Amino acid sequence: MDKASAVPVVMDHAALDRLIAVLAGDGRRVIGPTLRDGAVIYDDLGSGADLPRGWIDEQAGGRFRLVKKGTALFGYTVGPATWKRFLHPPEQRLWRARLDGEAPRILPEPLSDERMAFIGVRACELAAIAIQDKVFLDGPYRDPHYAKRRKNLFIVAVNCSRAGGTCFCSSMGTGPKVGQGYDIALTEIGDELVAEAGSESGAVVLAGLPSRPARGGDREAAKRAVARAEAGMGRKLDTVGLPGLLAASRSHPRWDEVAKRCLNCANCTMVCPTCFCTSVDEVSDLEGRECARVSRWASCFTTEFSHVHGGPVRMGAASRYRQWMSHKLGTWHEQFGTSGCTGCGRCITWCPVGIDITEEAAAIRGGEGAHGG
Repeated sequence: MDKASAVPVVMDHAALDRLIAVLAGDGRRVIGPTLRDGAVIYDDLGSGADLPRGWIDEQAGGRFRLVKKGTALFGYTVGPATWKRFLHPPEQRLWRARLDGEAPRILPEPLSDERMAFIGVRACELAAIAIQDKVFLDGPYRDPHYAKRRKNLFIVAVNCSRAGGTCFCSSMGTGPKVGQGYDIALTEIGDELVAEAGSESGAVVLAGLPSRPARGGDREAAKRAVARAEAGMGRKLDTVGLPGLLAASRSHPRWDEVAKRCLNCANCTMVCPTCFCTSVDEVSDLEGRECARVSRWASCFTTEFSHVHGGPVRMGAASRYRQWMSHKLGTWHEQFGTSGCTGCGRCITWCPVGIDITEEAAAIRGGEGAHGG
């Protein structure tokens, strides 16, 4: 799109009601941040009133809580939910087989026609979607279900104005300012939003919302908000030479140290916005006349994941954590040309024992600590 179409405008919070209505009127399922069970999760939005106004999060290793503070709509950072739940759902039926009389019939699973709009996608999450695009779209085996959902997606991104206690997106080069891949980007400054279109369809939607042209002071306030988030990162990760370092450290004693704490619960892989591993199961009805092949989320932290004839390949917690971390920060580069980590910090926050990937990387490197705290 041309630069003229990307000139930022300023809207008030009430304009989000109109934005949600426009997207819903276009036949889209509008999904965004809401409050549930003491956390920020992504679910259906009916209006701006569903957004977590005035709530911010306090995060640390193994700790998350929401605190009421101010009036910001996007004052939180990220919660346990990720957008991959909608693009790469936890369960996907691949095909069915049914007995019609005595002859079996194969029924392919139709592709979803659902058109979605995501509101509140952070920079680290936008980068995570781009990483999953590499996995499901750019490789030799395209996932047709993912491709259809992704094609029909409209993204409203949000620049961060504060960082969480476990955030380290600036270390990964993925935030806190959103990069490419959005239709509209928002930056919250007080009770207003600086909005900028990132696509032709985004420009069309933005043109129909009540707004005024952004002035120099608005743009400076937006830059300061992002700079404040970058300065407040709760963690940092030295990525220089990290893939080679991990490859050369397969026998490092730190793997046994982390294994003493790791519960193998798989929380880190479930909340990770880029982890994509699945298992495939066959399920049948009670009459035995229909069966289906179903793909379900899986985790490299379970013994079943690497099970072959005779038992699992990775027997203990040390080898399983090493596999996950070495793939995420190392061999992912060889497979997909990028790191598999975007620095969202979810794996740190939602680990029951607070295992910190930045701390483990610093220990492998031989540093004194990962985050100065």
